Amino acid sequence: MRYVLLLYGKESAFDTLPPAEMEAVMGEFETFTNSIVKSGHYKAGEQLENVDKAASVRYRNGRLDAVDGPFAETKEQLGGFYLIDAKDMAEAKAIAARIPVVKWGTVEIRPVVMMPES
Repeated sequence: MRYVLLLYGKESAFDTLPPAEMEAVMGEFETFTNSIVKSGHYKAGEQLENVDKAASVRYRNGRLDAVDGPFAETKEQLGGFYLIDAKDMAEAKAIAARIPVVKWGTVEIRPVVMMPES
């Protein structure tokens, strides 16, 4: 089964890390990513730009509403994701628990709805 692991954290805290700490954190992410590639769990993953580069669109009252930034006001921002294959939610949780962001943020685990291939 596929799961999306959504990585949330405070951009302001991450963006103000001293260079040596930033390098260490990025090294932890690289080590984690390499481990799930090697184990065969990894399918895709990307770091996202900060929310100041985001936009949201929606229809309300019959008209399109487009705004800069994310739609939801949150204390933590979506900073990236991993798409993984795992045998079940327990395995997905075990993988998510190893992502460095769990030390200061949140990893949301969402099962992917598998659509029949046409």
